[in-house]
Parts: sequence; C-alpha cells; structure tokens
Amino acid sequence: MRYADDPRQIGQDLNHGVHRAMTKKTGRLEGKVAIVTGSSRGIGKAIAEAFAREGASVVIASRKPEGVHAAAEEIQSAGFEAAGIPCHVGKIDDCKALVASTLDRYGKIDILVNNAATNPYFGPMQGLSIEAFRKTFEVNVEGPFTLTREVVAHLQERRAGGSIINTSSVLGLMASPLQGVYGMTKAALISMTKTLAKELGQTGIRVNALAPGIVETRFASALVDNDEIRESILEKAAIKRVGVPEDIAGGAVYLASDEASYLTGHVLVIDGGWTLGG
Repeated sequence: MRYADDPRQIGQDLNHGVHRAMTKKTGRLEGKVAIVTGSSRGIGKAIAEAFAREGASVVIASRKPEGVHAAAEEIQSAGFEAAGIPCHVGKIDDCKALVASTLDRYGKIDILVNNAATNPYFGPMQGLSIEAFRKTFEVNVEGPFTLTREVVAHLQERRAGGSIINTSSVLGLMASPLQGVYGMTKAALISMTKTLAKELGQTGIRVNALAPGIVETRFASALVDNDEIRESILEKAAIKRVGVPEDIAGGAVYLASDEASYLTGHVLVIDGGWTLGG
C-alpha cells in the first residue's frame, strides 16, 4: 500500500480525489430536492456536494448565515443547484421555517438529512450540567424530530414516498465514556429511525441512519488531533486510517437513492471496522 505508514495521507488523498470530481454529474438523485442540516462544513457539506453531483437540488442549512451562503455558492459555482437557508435546529421555529422556505423555493422536498449536531461537554457523566444535557438533546434529538415531522407531513400529502436519513454515530451503539450525553442522543436517533421506519413503511417513506466512526472534521478535532487518542483509534480499526467526510457521503447517496428502495430502519455503520474490536 502506497501510504501504509501514513493513514492521514490516505484520507487526504481520498478527500482531494472526490473534490476534483465535483464537476462530474452522475444523476442518481436527478430531480430530487434535499435538505441537509449541518451542511456548511464537514460530513454535512460532503453529503450536500455528493447529492448535488447526483442531480439533486440541495438546501444547505446550518446555524451561521455566512457559512451557509458560502457553502451554497461553492456548489453553485461548480454548476449545480443549491440554496442556503440558515437554521438553528435547536429552535422549533427555525426548523419549521426551513421546511416552509424550501417548499417556497422548490415546491417539494424528497430527502431530509438530519446531520446537524452538537457536543458541548467532554467528560464523565457525573460532571455534566443540566444545561449542557438539555442543549445536546435540543439540537441532536428535538431538532431532527421536529424537522422529520414537518417533512413527513409534506411527503404524506404528496403521496410520493421519500427518504429520511439521520446521522447517528457508532457512539450510539455502545457505551461512550467521556461522551455520554452525545452517545445518548445518537442512540435516541437510532431508536427514532427504527420506530418511524416501522410506522411509515406502508406510505413509501423510508427512514434510515448513518453511524459514522471517527471522521476528520472540525467537529471531531479534539479526538483526531490528539495523538494518543488517534493512535488508539487506528489500533482498533480494521482499516488503518481516520475517515474523511466523503466516506460518509457515499452511504448517504445510497440511502437517498432508489437503489435503497427496499431498505428502511437500517443503521449503516461506516467506521473502517472500528466496531469490530481488536
């Protein structure tokens, strides 16, 4: 392997290769309209770019207007359709306004990716403040729940099926020391995914989840940039590198596309084999 001794370089090369292909349209999501929250950077941005490349009209939705508009303009400059709509998913009114604004602009919604998340506390559960607990649940659970209800109401009215994708985490599948409340919210997303999949299956609306491992993003920088933690991750993983956002985006495209038309209630783990143990 060319970079067997440098897992970080492998991820950087993969990332660069995907961005070079941004101008190539492939069409698996042609004619679809997708909302992707937390998409001004990181995994959300990679998903939005991949959706646009597949022919979808993409709504970039994140908290800070400047980041939202910059990400949307970047996709537009590559020749694809995108709009930026600022939204704080921890605020119910913002969530409702995001759906309404998307419908005003595009007339429909086919895909919702609940990707936005927060993780304000790192430490043992006993030290967690109730304020940090509530903030984490507001953004990571209440926001996706509100957005999903709003989008599902639209999808049911259209009777056209649709795809809901929730970005969970491998930490929602196991104990997560020092990241307990974050893991709790991601476990709640998995439960919500499975329940809604069962309730909505007969309507043609599919609900699935992504469970990324450690990915090279600003969100995960406290872990990725710590040499000791990074080495422990690589030691346990089957694939000896940290993930890049594009690793997750490919899974999102699959779940959003007709290729996954018989798949619902599934949790797609993309972690380089980290949860296999070792």
